[in-house]
Amino acid sequence: MKVLIIEDEQRLAQLLKKGLEECSFTVDLAFDGEEGLYMAENYPYDGVVLDLTLPKMDGLKILSSLRSMNRDVPVLIVTARGEVDDRINGLNIGADDYLPKPFDLNELIARLKTIIRRSKGKASPILTITDLVIDTNARVVKRGGAEIVLSAKEYALLAYLALNNGRVVSRTELVEHLYATDSEWESNVIDVFISNLRKKIDKGFDLPLIHTVRGAGYVLKGDA
Repeated sequence: MKVLIIEDEQRLAQLLKKGLEECSFTVDLAFDGEEGLYMAENYPYDGVVLDLTLPKMDGLKILSSLRSMNRDVPVLIVTARGEVDDRINGLNIGADDYLPKPFDLNELIARLKTIIRRSKGKASPILTITDLVIDTNARVVKRGGAEIVLSAKEYALLAYLALNNGRVVSRTELVEHLYATDSEWESNVIDVFISNLRKKIDKGFDLPLIHTVRGAGYVLKGDA
C-alpha cells in the first residue's frame, strides 16, 4: 500500500516514513501544502497522512480541494491543533480519521490501516480468500494452515491484491502502489514477484488463487 505524508516537520515526516516502511508501506513525502496537493491530485495513493498547519497551503484547504474533485483517498489528519472545532471541521470536510499530536506511531499505523481497509470494504484486519489467510496486523500469511514466508515486496503485492480481491489489477497499478514515485524499477519486476508468489501460494494446491488476465493484469480470487 502506498501512502503520502504531507508534513512540514521534516524530522517527524522521516520518522513516520521509516515506521511505515517497516510495516510494508510505500511512502512519498511532501513538506508543504502546495506540493502535497499536487502529489495527491496526480499520483495514486491508498492513504494520506495530512498535517493541518502547513506552509503555502492549509491542510483543510488540501482536503477540501481533494473532496471537491471527488478524490476519495482515505485521509488521516494529524495536527498539533487540539481544539474540538478543528477536528469537527476536518471530519465535516471529509477526513476519515483524526489523530492529535503527540501520538504513538503504532496507533497511527493502526488507524491508517483501518481507514484504508474500510475504503476497500474490508472491516477485518484478517483477509481470507478460500484457505489463504492474511493477517494484516501481524503481516503473517498462511495457506492451508501453514505459514508462508514472503519478502517485504511479495507481501505488499499480495496484500494489495487481497484488498482488491476479485478485481483485475494491472501491472502499472501494482508498480504505482508498490514503489515510491521517484523510485526506479525493472520493467519485469511485477512478473517476477507474481512468479515467486505463485510458487509460494499456489504450488501444491489444487485451486490456484493468483490468475493472469491476458492483456489486463492479475487478479486474486478463489474461483477459476
